[in-house]
Amino acid sequence: MNRRGFLFTGLLGGAAILTGAALLRPADKGKPYTAFFEALNAELKRAGPMRPVLLVDLDRLDHNIDVVKASLQRSGKALRLVEKSLPARGLLEYIVRRTGTDKLMSFHQPFLNQTAEYFPEADILLGKPLPARSVEVFYQQHQGQADPTARIQWLIDAPERLQEYLQIAQARNSRFRINIELDVGLHRGGVADMDTLNALLGLIADNPEHLEFSGFMGYDPFVGMELPSVLGSPETLLGKVMTRYQGFVDFTKNHYPALWRDGLALNTAGSPSYRLHETETLSTELAVGSAMVMPTHFDLPSLSDHIPAAFIASPVLKSAGPVNIPALDGKSRIFSWWDVNQRASYFMYGGNWLADFVAPEGLQSNSLYGRSSNQELVTASPGVGLEVNDQVFLRPQQSEAVLLQFGDILAMRNGKIVDHWPVYQDGSRA
Repeated sequence: MNRRGFLFTGLLGGAAILTGAALLRPADKGKPYTAFFEALNAELKRAGPMRPVLLVDLDRLDHNIDVVKASLQRSGKALRLVEKSLPARGLLEYIVRRTGTDKLMSFHQPFLNQTAEYFPEADILLGKPLPARSVEVFYQQHQGQADPTARIQWLIDAPERLQEYLQIAQARNSRFRINIELDVGLHRGGVADMDTLNALLGLIADNPEHLEFSGFMGYDPFVGMELPSVLGSPETLLGKVMTRYQGFVDFTKNHYPALWRDGLALNTAGSPSYRLHETETLSTELAVGSAMVMPTHFDLPSLSDHIPAAFIASPVLKSAGPVNIPALDGKSRIFSWWDVNQRASYFMYGGNWLADFVAPEGLQSNSLYGRSSNQELVTASPGVGLEVNDQVFLRPQQSEAVLLQFGDILAMRNGKIVDHWPVYQDGSRA
């Protein structure tokens, strides 16, 4: 090969390398607000507090409520709202009114005190077994004249815990309603064998003045999760769950017929699995919470008819141009040269939440710069069109922890703030 041919071949090779490198460069992911988020942004800039807020869109919430109601109508089961996933009095009251349910589920002693006060007619089932001392604290902190005991179903998982509850009931001269937690496949505790169930039912039967059997709770969220197919289809897993549940029911009917009666709370499901229970006839009620607001961890095939209704909004404090990493300084230009999605950077108010960026599309945190709960760096392409005071929108990954972090929840309809809902207080109310 002569020198000219060598040079020509080299040029072709270099061009191929450059072309290949260009194909590897990240595509522009930045897009401006959709009309929905544009309206929210305008309203929050006009009437919001200009700090991080948690908002619930009522039109979207209505859609999710209607999906749940339609499923319950098909199944003929009652709805029990999970308070920890909807931890604001106004939010719960809104869903209670729209669904007509009087059944709530509580998981946390301070929340239980508030729920018993805010919803004096509600039947409250505990979603996890509380330490006996927590029960004593609940009664010490109870607000109001009426004794709430008749409205509460205490969840029990072991004979030792039931014995402790019995002592409290005896000391109070009360009759505790006892719902028994079943291990139907989650393996997170609860009754897993008939010997344990026999001990619990026997203790209830021997102490009718202070203990009353009120039903079973069998939580089965894994049925609706995206598990490997080798573990079984959702329908197969549900069949196994309900077979186990039926075994506990049959044992109770056969060995303690005096305890069995109409109206027992045979609770099951959870947001990921509630739709699947339309096909079984054993349970009487289904627990639903997060499906109402749809955090990202609930983006599951079983909830495909639901839409996101809860968002975090945080204002942009600073617009800083192409990403600039500390200590690298000018050398940081390599990042924005290579990746168009690092050619615009913003510092927002707060950050580092259990949440995922959702609007404008194409926002991302920067692992080299690091996360911050004070002023988090967000990078994007110029295509997002953000300016100082515009809002960065995120979706919570879960509801119970994240919804408590922002003060009052903003209820919004048609892009306008229509209400402020104080969240539950997480500490003592004594």
